Amino acid sequence: MIRRVASSDALQVRFWGIRGSTCASGPQFVEFGSHTPCIEVRCGERLFILDAGTGLSAFGSELGPAAPEKIDILLSHLHLDHISGLPFFKPALLAKERVIRTYCGHLEGESAMEPLSRLFSPPLFPVRLGQLPARFEHHGFRAGEPLILDDGTRIETHLLNHPGGATGFRISHRGRSICYVSDVEHSDPWPDPGLADFVRDTDLMIFDGMFSDAEYSYCRGWGHSTWQKGVELAQSAGVKALAIFHLYPGHDDAFLKAAEAEMQAVMPTAFMARERQALAFEPVEEEMVADRAKAAKVPATL
Repeated sequence: MIRRVASSDALQVRFWGIRGSTCASGPQFVEFGSHTPCIEVRCGERLFILDAGTGLSAFGSELGPAAPEKIDILLSHLHLDHISGLPFFKPALLAKERVIRTYCGHLEGESAMEPLSRLFSPPLFPVRLGQLPARFEHHGFRAGEPLILDDGTRIETHLLNHPGGATGFRISHRGRSICYVSDVEHSDPWPDPGLADFVRDTDLMIFDGMFSDAEYSYCRGWGHSTWQKGVELAQSAGVKALAIFHLYPGHDDAFLKAAEAEMQAVMPTAFMARERQALAFEPVEEEMVADRAKAAKVPATL
């Protein structure tokens, strides 16, 4: 049978930045939001942050001094829209004892320390990350290999088709899982078998749907995909829910609502991600009762 346990141990997701490339601004961008990629993921009390775009600033303001002493930021890659929030992350300013750890998987095992040090330094930026009160630690790994953290937490990873490479993450907790697949360009043929195996049966896939089908023909090779290809991948791999993410900054609320309605006609559990939108996946524990049911000569039930 499946036994549901306390919601305090749920796998939780909250979107803090959902745009790609650059921020959106104006009254026509209110419903979906304006910040670049950042997602809060909690496995019970354990916090992970997926990407460090401008949404990281908003999340940091929400966390404030309540942030944990150790914070893990999983970077899909180092393009500007995915890292520009790092020096504006409020918990980095509030405690000298805090450790902020970044994990980067698309640099052949090298960490993000050297490129981040080049970016966040004069003349490009006035303050180095090392000058902030919190201590930054940078860890490298190879996308496609499991990422094992210091507390034994295991996160599955996948190398994505993006200029310079990018890393997809699969985070599992108490029988539930989410997959983060940003940034990625769909292959031909599609769905890619390896990526389909990576996301198979996940509760939520967060997928790069930056362009419409019509726009993609002009942007081929830029490293992004469409909601249509996200739906194809989700349906082929048994994904339960699909969040389209890395939204084009020129797509306003009206455009995205119309696209969402079209998408949900094909996959009702798909949606366009919205800033501050939160989802929770309650834990499940599977108990094998088939032998007991067989001995009692009654059918096993779920």
